[in-house]
Amino acid sequence: MHQLPPDHPRIPSEKTGILLANLGTPDSPDYWPMRRYLSEFLSDKRVVDYPAWLWQPILQGPILARRPSKSGANYRMIWNNEANESPLMTITKAQTAAVAEWAEGRYGDKVMVEFAMRYGNPSTRSVLRRMVEAGCSRLLFFPLYPHYAGATVATANDELFRGLMKEKWQPTLRIVPPYFDEDDYIAALANSVRAGLAEDVDILLCSYHGLPERYLREGDPYHCQCHKTTRRLREALGWDETKIKTTFQSKFGPESWLQPYTVEEVARQAEAGNKRVAVIAPAFSSDCIETLEEIQGEIQESFTHAGGERFTYIPCLNAGEEHMAVLTRLIETNLAGWTL
Repeated sequence: MHQLPPDHPRIPSEKTGILLANLGTPDSPDYWPMRRYLSEFLSDKRVVDYPAWLWQPILQGPILARRPSKSGANYRMIWNNEANESPLMTITKAQTAAVAEWAEGRYGDKVMVEFAMRYGNPSTRSVLRRMVEAGCSRLLFFPLYPHYAGATVATANDELFRGLMKEKWQPTLRIVPPYFDEDDYIAALANSVRAGLAEDVDILLCSYHGLPERYLREGDPYHCQCHKTTRRLREALGWDETKIKTTFQSKFGPESWLQPYTVEEVARQAEAGNKRVAVIAPAFSSDCIETLEEIQGEIQESFTHAGGERFTYIPCLNAGEEHMAVLTRLIETNLAGWTL
């Protein structure tokens, strides 16, 4: 073995890194942590692509004067007080622990598993730096989004690339592609529907996070991928086309977003006589503010106010055994060919 000179920098043993990436979460529901988080999130050009000269005065002025208090109140309703963190953080940690346990059993100590957040902590750059320092010469990056969108997968990749620009010795990189139509993912969704419905429903709404309609015209494939997931889920359940529908939630700003809007569709269904409605959120790998508060708050209230009688929310796949089997299978597939 070649002997390094005494003054040579330490070179750690080579490892393969697996970095799971999720959207992010405020450190606390209090005003200033919420403001920092929202400012970072809403300043991302992938999320809001208006010119900075137009958008930033609005964001840093009236929006961030009011929105942190409102959003903080919503977070408090779902906050994991025991761990002092948001449910998204709790679930992402559980997913990471499950992947780490699987990786250790499969590859021993040759693999390092970590997670990072696009917004907030732990930041992608800080975790990447730690993994490189630990000897990760190969890196598998896994954005935890079943569907591709510029505002989710692309911005997670952007932040990783910005981190890599700081590294003197960049690891070899692979990125796990979206899995919106993978057979085992669809099967896991179908099983979650079966398990989540104690009784029959009139209609199941697949509620996906929305995007401005303009993004579809500009080439973002998200809308089409969402519809394909709904179609394949319906086929897996063996349901008629009238019993399942794609909708979109979380509209923000004055533009027209992908439609129909979930909050309006649940009211239409109730008014049309469909008094038993279920909602599932296939685009989220973890339950979060959009599912635990928005769907089970504003959207459920819209349904009830319009005369709906039974509203069922079917949780995300989270760190469930079937979901983790999907994620680890994708990881193993994308590690193929690397000597571990």
